[in-house]
Amino acid sequence: MKEKLLLIIPIIVALAYVFAFVSFDDSSNDENDLKIIEHVDVIMPTKVSRPGCEIENRCYIPSEIFVEKGKQVTWVNEDSAFHSVTSGFYDSPTDLFDSGYLDPYESFSLTFDESGIFDYFCTLHPWMEGQVIVE
Repeated sequence: MKEKLLLIIPIIVALAYVFAFVSFDDSSNDENDLKIIEHVDVIMPTKVSRPGCEIENRCYIPSEIFVEKGKQVTWVNEDSAFHSVTSGFYDSPTDLFDSGYLDPYESFSLTFDESGIFDYFCTLHPWMEGQVIVE
């Protein structure tokens, strides 16, 4: 019995140490890691990385947004997959804007200084399309 106890005590102590270290490690709450998005205009919802969202026009919500000239539009990726906001269409992108790949819960903002219709898409998921209409 004493031998079992001598074997179990170090294991318990080691587990307690690991548990305490993990429980009190607050490095994930570093202020530099937190980014609060105050205003969101367009959302990339969950599961849009699979074809089908285009049928109900919900790949970007809303898929069509009207804004005044000089206003900023902010997109946020609420999906677990990477997405982008890239001007043009999948088969004919333009060089007006490109968010690059957006991680889950990452955002991209752009100010539209000119009137017009600005089509955009996701470079990774060509069925994802949206439009900004600047008045």
